[in-house]
Amino acid sequence: MGENHVNRQYKDRLFKFIFQEKEDLLELYNAVNNTNYTNPEDMEINTLEDVVYMGMKNDTSFLIKSVLNLYEHQSTFSPNLPLRGLFYFSKLYQKIVGNKRDIYSSKIIELPYPQFVVFYNGTKEEPERQILELNAAYPEGTDKENAALQCRAVVLNINLGYNADIMKKCKKLEEYALFIATIRAYLEEKYSIEDAVSEAMDSCIRKGILEEILRNHREEVRSMVLTEYDEQAHIKNEREIALKEGEEKVSRLMQLLLESGRTQEALQATLDVEYRELLYKEYHM
Repeated sequence: MGENHVNRQYKDRLFKFIFQEKEDLLELYNAVNNTNYTNPEDMEINTLEDVVYMGMKNDTSFLIKSVLNLYEHQSTFSPNLPLRGLFYFSKLYQKIVGNKRDIYSSKIIELPYPQFVVFYNGTKEEPERQILELNAAYPEGTDKENAALQCRAVVLNINLGYNADIMKKCKKLEEYALFIATIRAYLEEKYSIEDAVSEAMDSCIRKGILEEILRNHREEVRSMVLTEYDEQAHIKNEREIALKEGEEKVSRLMQLLLESGRTQEALQATLDVEYRELLYKEYHM
């Protein structure tokens, strides 16, 4: 998962930066869960700062009313998010339980109820809301529903035009969606990413979109956005390399099989297996 100890080179994501204040995070929580909590001090932020992904810190985890929440922002969709959540929740529970409680005690250790929400705003078309389950990764033919380990990720599409009810209840989430949409609009006009970010910031400031953040933290926001786009480009590049290598492997195999005099049926069966492995590798990176 690319997790390492944090140092000064690791950056926060813009999403986390926007929701760093408890008041804003509570508004987001209420919008997602249709609740009406009013006291930000009811929240206990417990984000693990020593865990990073692709050179960036994890987003946000917090406790409220015995509910343990993990909020992640992703611009690249992955079916492996439940596995990532499992790793993170394990570390959180270890931190919560610590060394002060006896896990061999005859009395049950009460744990906060876990919720994992992923806010997706990538360019790949995804539904408004979907649920990803860890048990989808278990082998076919096994009793997946009764597997010892389960983890569920609720993925919410926060691109502009999706989840209108949540956006209406959380102004900063809607403004974040507008800001990202504005950057993409400039990119479609063939602006460089650097110029697109600058023009989008100026445009949003004029319209009062994330105005305070963009005015007071312009260079910081610019740096975070450019870093996130670098991350997306890196992931895309790695996938393209893997796909090219796989295609070359299949091509070499096909030539060898043809030279070996295999029947057409045997040749097709072997190639089908290779293509499935290639597509699996590309999709799960």
